[in-house]
Amino acid sequence: MKPFLVLLTAGLLAGPVYAQQNAAKNFPNRPLRMVIPWPPGQATDLVGRVVAQRLSDILGHQVIADNRPGAGGTIGTDIVAKATPDGYTLLAASSGPVTISPLLLKVPYVSERDLAPIANAGFSPYILVAQTAFPAANAREFVALLKANAGKYTFASSGTGATAHLVGEYFNSAAGVRATHVPYKGSIPALTDVVSGQVNYMVETTAATMPFIRTGRLKAYGISLLRTSTLAPGIPTIASAADLPGFEAAAWIGVMVSAGTPKPIADKLTAAVDKVLQSQETRERIMSVGIEVEYRRIDEMGAYLKAQSARFADIIKKNNIKVE
Repeated sequence: MKPFLVLLTAGLLAGPVYAQQNAAKNFPNRPLRMVIPWPPGQATDLVGRVVAQRLSDILGHQVIADNRPGAGGTIGTDIVAKATPDGYTLLAASSGPVTISPLLLKVPYVSERDLAPIANAGFSPYILVAQTAFPAANAREFVALLKANAGKYTFASSGTGATAHLVGEYFNSAAGVRATHVPYKGSIPALTDVVSGQVNYMVETTAATMPFIRTGRLKAYGISLLRTSTLAPGIPTIASAADLPGFEAAAWIGVMVSAGTPKPIADKLTAAVDKVLQSQETRERIMSVGIEVEYRRIDEMGAYLKAQSARFADIIKKNNIKVE
């Protein structure tokens, strides 16, 4: 190749790189928006607001919390999926609309194509619970009892296709047990019927189950993380207590942007979220709503989301789960 062409080609390649670096250097130079695809008071909303507030201090420009609820979080998620990829529109992302809904419903975006991870902020673990009078002293006895009585027992969920339903099916499959699914319209009515013994057990979020566990109305057999949690002191992991190595499931909450956001800007946002989660005050506020703080950067979060999507797709297929 002639020297002139070499220089011309190098210049053409360097142009976009320089433009991205220059954009990142001046980013941000105006207010940002954190789209929260849920109504105020929901866990994703509370975490999103805490992160937005702290990001405002770190980035030097206000990050405005913008609630756009509806359709199980897919309306607000779609807003970010179709936003200009410049880093100024953030998504308070969560497992429901990003990971689960696209596997069960027709949504107006493709998560892997239209959204890009910035950082994971935390997880909402699940706890295997049953009525206090349930005849199993621990998780191993629980699994043995269900195995010996295939199809006899029932398990509740907050609704067909809900994350809790899929985690419940994941537990049943991993433990090799067969039980009848009883869907409800929400976690509280489902847990109320587990307390009364109308349904035998449930796998539900720590935030929903711990009030019942603390007051002695439910018996806890294990938590769905690979390590114990300060959110549920004294409760062992399902992996160890039920002898199910590698069992782990959680509803994640994090920050995403529209795909195509320049890498230098995405990296700058990731570093800012990292600083947010290093604050003890921030961590305590997030944990107060039942979320276990666990930071994962862009590459780690991306790999985690792919693994979660594959796991839940397998659960849906094996159990022929459909949302009418």
